Amino acid sequence: TMTVVLAKPGRQSVAIHAVDRAGLPALCENLPAPAGRWLKTQGFVAAPDTHALLPGVDGSLQSVVAGVADPTHPYVLSGLPKALPAGTYHLASGHPGGLEVDTTSAALSWELGSYTFDLYKPTRREAASLHLPDSSASRRGLLQATAVAATRDLVNTPAEHMGPAELAQAVRLVARQHGATFKQTVGDKLLAAGFPAVHAVGRAADSPARAPRMIELNWGNPKHPKLTLVGKGVCFDTGGLDIKGADGMRLMKKDMGGAANALGLAQLVMALALPVRLQLLIPAVENAIAGNAFRPGDVFKTRKGLHIEIGNTDAEGRVILCDALAYGAEGKPALLIDMATLTGAARVALGPELPALFCRDTALARTLVDLGLALHDPLWHMPLWAPYHRMIEGDIADIVNTGSSPHAGAITAALFLEDFVPAAQEWLHLDLFAWNSGARPGRPKGGEAQALRTLLAYLEGRFGAGKA
Repeated sequence: TMTVVLAKPGRQSVAIHAVDRAGLPALCENLPAPAGRWLKTQGFVAAPDTHALLPGVDGSLQSVVAGVADPTHPYVLSGLPKALPAGTYHLASGHPGGLEVDTTSAALSWELGSYTFDLYKPTRREAASLHLPDSSASRRGLLQATAVAATRDLVNTPAEHMGPAELAQAVRLVARQHGATFKQTVGDKLLAAGFPAVHAVGRAADSPARAPRMIELNWGNPKHPKLTLVGKGVCFDTGGLDIKGADGMRLMKKDMGGAANALGLAQLVMALALPVRLQLLIPAVENAIAGNAFRPGDVFKTRKGLHIEIGNTDAEGRVILCDALAYGAEGKPALLIDMATLTGAARVALGPELPALFCRDTALARTLVDLGLALHDPLWHMPLWAPYHRMIEGDIADIVNTGSSPHAGAITAALFLEDFVPAAQEWLHLDLFAWNSGARPGRPKGGEAQALRTLLAYLEGRFGAGKA
């Protein structure tokens, strides 16, 4: 249920005054005298993500004063929806000392602050509603919030209810909403279709709902530049025969976080009608354990023709991605982007909040890093350091899916993928976490969308914006 209402506020709506530390004295002077004194009595200093309730003479809620640091921040109001008394609110305007909150940020931050994954556990209380003017800016904020929430929902859903078949159904529903075409290649048909690596990783989970598959969505005008998105869809990762320990396996429902993020970005591209020809590819598997599971030491011929040796079955993400990247590159897109929860090494280097960006074009990478910082949706450039390729070169096959050294794990994984992307193909690889380990306003613990707004802004700048 949306908590942002695009309509004029009613008589019962309560005003929210956004203010920073510098503007608080002026705002206090211009509010009714008891209100200014009440703020001082409470010790309110307009720190970000704090608020104060101002009572009327009859004891009712007269208005709210909210501390804000940056009125354009994507989480500027996220601390309010679950903290304010249930009811309807609107943003005050024109008061000396008060801040005018960016409309897109207001819509986005309020919706994200209202987000709860409530599939299995009812919410404790209803979130407050915010009335905003119906404008292209407010609708843009809601579209972004919808894509982020959908991404979070997919990652948060346990593997029992989000296996390869359910992930395919999620893509099918998005395709239907936007008039896109959908297809999937399932089980042993992957071999005939030229996706042997995807089949190898997923073949041990051979029930119809758990069978490996290649999911594909296509949308847009054939005359427009082609954009191909690839998302790692490992719906659960036991580690395979190189089985993970209990702690390592606990959160592996989120190993399809790359697929969820790629679908979220595709959703935005279509909803905003960007002038591109979109292709979304999701190799979806469960890395399970059975008598027919792929083994350490096995060698497989991939779609591109390269032979890969399996050094460790727990490095399965790059194995399924190699077929998808090779297939995507065959269409010679203007830009190829893959998103994957690929390596623990990237998290050791950058932590959970910074996706690692690998890109052959240093200038483009720096543009994306700067854009991410400006939009508070960061990523960080890591090197495709070619000399490290020796660490993944095999004795009996072209390459091995694990490095010969414990060092540079995120880089060697990216170099593995690079072998399946032609040198002339423009390509971005994002190694992300797709998860919040702790809660912050608008970012509850659990599944997360990362770099969606940054990538969307880049795509709009490069290919041209669609409808507002």
